Amino acid sequence: MKRLGRIYDKICDIENLREAHHNARKDKGYYAEVKMVNENEDYYLELIRESLINHTYTLVEEDYTRETIHDRAKDRELWKLKYYPHRIVQWAIMLQIEPTMTKNLTDFTCASIPERGIHQAYGLIKKYMQNKKATQFCLKIDIHHYYQSVDKEILKVLIRKKFKDPELLWLLDLIIDSCPQGLPMGSYLSQYLANFYLSYFDHWLSEVLGIHQVVRYMDDVVVLASNKEILRYWLEEIQIYLWEELHLKLKSNYQIFPTYVRGLDFVGYRFFDGYILLRKSTYKRMRKQLLAIQKKVSDGSFMSYRDYCCMNSYRGWLQWCNGYNLYKRYILPLEPHAKKYHDTYLKKEK
Repeated sequence: MKRLGRIYDKICDIENLREAHHNARKDKGYYAEVKMVNENEDYYLELIRESLINHTYTLVEEDYTRETIHDRAKDRELWKLKYYPHRIVQWAIMLQIEPTMTKNLTDFTCASIPERGIHQAYGLIKKYMQNKKATQFCLKIDIHHYYQSVDKEILKVLIRKKFKDPELLWLLDLIIDSCPQGLPMGSYLSQYLANFYLSYFDHWLSEVLGIHQVVRYMDDVVVLASNKEILRYWLEEIQIYLWEELHLKLKSNYQIFPTYVRGLDFVGYRFFDGYILLRKSTYKRMRKQLLAIQKKVSDGSFMSYRDYCCMNSYRGWLQWCNGYNLYKRYILPLEPHAKKYHDTYLKKEK
């Protein structure tokens, strides 16, 4: 296996740092630190460059701001870094190593990868279920506290299988060790490292176990097969591999069930034989929000930008499932108000 070297100089290149800044600042123009760098771009990027070249760049636990969010009945702790210099540095790294890390991923690896999001996973499930005989049963598994459970030393070993540049390895080790446990959820680099950590597991699934109808959406994995027995065997092998090779455990709520009787609930949709429905929790959330907007505009109030984005977001969700009745009930009554908002505000801005 060929390992790549001489990457660090490319990371430190001033034009690479400039591109990193331009990418990292997208939709963040109101940040005080973004404005600061924009006002004297060459000066601040040169400071970053010198800190990287001289190895004076540091990243420690205190550089993160922690925030707890409530997501799908779970509390998730996000670790956010300051824009300057840390987000720029992480973008500068990924501009140089992303192609190599992405190349190591299988075709069924989705989430947190450019052009490989929900629709990639959606398309794979839809494609697999065209072969009804081979997808009668489904195994759904989820890794327990994935980001926090990543073993740093194993991650460093895996990284060294791909890269040999000692300065790059110094910088990656510095970032990996900045969080006391696992990988910090919310950091730009973490999502790539998290996918890379499981990339060899993905290859093992397809090349050793011979599983070909599988999708991994970060730490959620769906496997389809013609019978329960093979899924039970694969489940046991997966549990052994994850613990022995990566020190990871599955959640105890793994499931093996008939695919077409219950429907496969994955990436926001429920897949059945020949039709696809919106996930029930997504439907309930959509109904509550859109009915509130309908009441607001029926009382004579004007639709806000947030209302406009909310409506368009759910319209996008419904386009990918058998949701025409939901569209007629919740979206269609708001269309005139959305057009009025667009013509009054957005058209003028454009």
